[in-house]
Amino acid sequence: MKLIQAPRDVLLKPLQAVSGIVEKRNTLPILSNVLIERQAERLDLLATDLEIQVTTGFGCDKATESGQQVTVSARKLQDILRALPDSAQATLEVQTNRLQVRSGKSRFTLQTLPAEDFPRLAPAGDGGTTVTLPQRALRALFLLVQYAMAQQDIRYYLNGLLIALDDGRIKMVATDGHRLAYATRALDGVTGKAEVILPRKAVVELVKLLSDSDDPVTMEMSSSQVRFGFGDIQLVSKVIDGKFPDYERVIPTGYERQFTISRQTLLAALHRAAILSNEKFRGVRWILGAGSLSISCTNNEQEEAQDELDIDYSGDAIDIGFNINYVLDVLTNVQAENVQCAFGDANSSMLMTLPDDADFRYVVMPMRI
Repeated sequence: MKLIQAPRDVLLKPLQAVSGIVEKRNTLPILSNVLIERQAERLDLLATDLEIQVTTGFGCDKATESGQQVTVSARKLQDILRALPDSAQATLEVQTNRLQVRSGKSRFTLQTLPAEDFPRLAPAGDGGTTVTLPQRALRALFLLVQYAMAQQDIRYYLNGLLIALDDGRIKMVATDGHRLAYATRALDGVTGKAEVILPRKAVVELVKLLSDSDDPVTMEMSSSQVRFGFGDIQLVSKVIDGKFPDYERVIPTGYERQFTISRQTLLAALHRAAILSNEKFRGVRWILGAGSLSISCTNNEQEEAQDELDIDYSGDAIDIGFNINYVLDVLTNVQAENVQCAFGDANSSMLMTLPDDADFRYVVMPMRI
């Protein structure tokens, strides 16, 4: 029975949107599959890993039979469609325990699993808080902080990103215990407070799926899950159950030793120094003196890189060390022309901010070198 006939790209685009969350190896074989549902004048695709669920679809000609469902390997179907010529038409046809893909003189027959066995995330039982903002704004907030999330930390609540609504503002915070990134922006028509910890995988997927446009995205936050709706895509994610660190206590205030520098100039100097940094510890030494910032790295072979930058600084001298990756990460992900670096002493964290943007802060702990 014919499921649909459509241009290859019309099928491939929604399949790529949902298949990003499909794991290559699953204890449940059906989780490697995508669920395809044919409605009267629409085709919907759904994928899940039991923590995140992505649904999308598109309008199409009226079906001779509505309500057909099939699950098939997301990776194999995607690879087949990618391998077809750009201008190809593809036909999907459901057979007994099989899905046949036809295009021109090509035929592919794939195994299926019962659609009724496909798991879906249950909707949250409690009423949530809903906000709407432009896709580019939400994506920009994610990009400003997501690199500071932990990866597979035993403190599971760090393996995600805090989204907090606080009386007309949305705040995002990520930390791995060694550095912290904070970004915020004003939101119209939002009152009250709510916060969730969104898992790392959901954040990475949203950064890929959100467009750099003013088209709206609706975010519905409840105590157990967050639902994002934009265009034809719905992404639902469970939240991490845990207590996020008190980020306001971590962000230093009142630092008087500070300088402003071109982001690209500092980034280039750190990239040069990183060539000879210790591969395991990745330490970089900053020596701050009157009018200059000296940057140096050494490695196990007793090799050394040194660079000196002219800066407008007249405060006390500081000799402080950092993990060079943590500084490179922030400089790569912010788009400002200049950055401001502020210090307490050699044993205190550095605060990096943007001179023209009070809504971003980055804190990095010092390291012994």
